[in-house]
Amino acid sequence: MDRERRKAGRMGALLRCEREYWRAGVRWLAGVDEVGVGPLAGPVIAAAVVLPESVRERGVDDSKRLTAAQREDLAGRIRAVALGVGVGRAEVDEIDRVNVYQAALLAMRRAVEALPVQPERVLVDARTIPGIALPQTPMVKGDQRSYSIAAASIIAKVTRDALMRELDATYPQYGFGRNMGYGTAEHLEAIARHGPCPVHRRSFSPVRQPGLPGLA
Repeated sequence: MDRERRKAGRMGALLRCEREYWRAGVRWLAGVDEVGVGPLAGPVIAAAVVLPESVRERGVDDSKRLTAAQREDLAGRIRAVALGVGVGRAEVDEIDRVNVYQAALLAMRRAVEALPVQPERVLVDARTIPGIALPQTPMVKGDQRSYSIAAASIIAKVTRDALMRELDATYPQYGFGRNMGYGTAEHLEAIARHGPCPVHRRSFSPVRQPGLPGLA
């Protein structure tokens, strides 16, 4: 009972921002977040989620606070109730060309553009997305303060983890299914032994070290 009470309280706190906009007549409210800025390999993935005012899925929170099993369960429940879900990505070559911060913004813009509905306002984790002609509300630690942004963080994380597991089957020597592209000791050792593969970010210092196999 205490656990359910805590979940209900957390849901109410996360929905506070959304409820203010819904009361003001803003129905189509999109939360946007990204994952994958820090890894040494793989794309940045962003998600945009538009939820109905009736949403009551308990357990939604910043994806970093949840287990993999919880994220998988919630991602399915979020997709089932959402008015719209959009996913965008920025590829490794784009990350290397424009830097990972700009690539994350690009992925977020693509996620908003991929929504099947047109939002009236966008809630964004900690920044403003260039290139979209919509009102935006940047929220510091938004994935901990907004239900919609937290939902987007879950969708983005589950989507990226699934992609990294697929890449693990293609490049099993790097352990992508375990490290999700992050610079774990195992991953760094594999890079030192085998050199980078096509999905490694060559603009990241551990990957561009001179003397690695396969690098000039």
